[in-house]
Amino acid sequence: MSTEPTIPPTNALGHEAAIAGSSLPSIVTSLPGPKAAAWLARDSRVMSPSYTRMYPLVVARGYGSTIEDVDGNRFLDFTAGIAVNSTGHCHPQVAAAIADQAQKLIHMSGTDFYYTPEIELAERLVRLAPGATRKRVFFTNSGAESVEAALKLARHHTGRQQVIAFQGGFHGRTYGAMSLSASKAVHRAGFGPLVPGVHHLPFDCSRRDFDRLFGTIAVPDEIAAIFVEPIQGEGGYRVPSAGFLPMLREICDHFGILLVFDEIQSGLGRTGRMFACQHFGPMAMPDILCLAKGVASGMPLGAMIARADLMDWPPGSHASTFGGNPVCCRAALATLDLIEREYCSNAAARGMQLRAGLDQLTAAAPWLANVRGFGLMQALDVNRGNVADPARREKFLQSAFHAGLLLLPCGYAGVRFCPPLCITADEIDAGLRILRRLVSA
Repeated sequence: MSTEPTIPPTNALGHEAAIAGSSLPSIVTSLPGPKAAAWLARDSRVMSPSYTRMYPLVVARGYGSTIEDVDGNRFLDFTAGIAVNSTGHCHPQVAAAIADQAQKLIHMSGTDFYYTPEIELAERLVRLAPGATRKRVFFTNSGAESVEAALKLARHHTGRQQVIAFQGGFHGRTYGAMSLSASKAVHRAGFGPLVPGVHHLPFDCSRRDFDRLFGTIAVPDEIAAIFVEPIQGEGGYRVPSAGFLPMLREICDHFGILLVFDEIQSGLGRTGRMFACQHFGPMAMPDILCLAKGVASGMPLGAMIARADLMDWPPGSHASTFGGNPVCCRAALATLDLIEREYCSNAAARGMQLRAGLDQLTAAAPWLANVRGFGLMQALDVNRGNVADPARREKFLQSAFHAGLLLLPCGYAGVRFCPPLCITADEIDAGLRILRRLVSA
């Protein structure tokens, strides 16, 4: 039997579907298969051991919500490359935009020269970003770089040095972003000293926690910014109470502190709204917004969007050689076309379908609990009794992989569900059927 991937047909959402008219998983070898095992051996000799590989998956190609490995095994992808492939794998419109731009201009550095895709994308992001104030954009290569840019801008504009972040938050692994993060000790272990002046409070805390911080450790007029994920990502897909983000807005307005929303994982249609903060009312608006991941369907691109009056730093004070690369910008423009036109609304509808299925799953399996999230940013916890059990969560993820379903962990014992925004109702049903079989087993 040949393991060469076939070219799939197109489905109703304008994307490729898998062979046999669907993207149902098909496992045709042991896992890992013989070709994958050979690649894993080569990888072990040359790649950094710091990479966290969930399972022995060696990818050959992807289309829509489907991944095929080098041995011809086909998987249903509920990870979207860690919430990156928002329009699915290799969307034809995105791929065409990349190919077209690659034949015209691949690189010229937008920090030193001008080219039209970068300007067009900045105009689009300014229009989409929450809040009515005029805005400007700084392009980066990643989410961590977007956070670093926001940290630098906040300190520069305010003249203040200290910042506040939250326990369970994850903002990246570069030094500033790592200093703001507080989701796993391994991210920090052995890398000190970290950037000074960062204070952490419990996520979804009360005004009393801020009053205690301001009265004992940090004077408010020395705080440059508060960094927060409207919905925590890597730290557990934790959704705050309805009043948390508006409270942060009120505190920032009162003390002249800048409010920075890290929507790197939650933004751009992931939650069924263009930005997760829009679920929390008109007061939940940032001064600075950090984006990356799903903005360009897998191409390396991030953005830091700030109120125009905040961007008072002079030429040369911050720059990026590759940020705003023209090929990445064309991919992002095609991505945003698709998200605005259909995939944001599809994420809302498919998210409701996924949520209903996960609720039914936890009702049937007491060791699964605490379904949470919006749109296609959902999670649940794996327990033993009433206690969160990360070891059992690992077994659950591995069992799903061997059944043809790709999932990711989050938090202490959580499983996250972040499939491509183009996922179909049939594909959601297929994933839920696999989960039900795992639970019954």
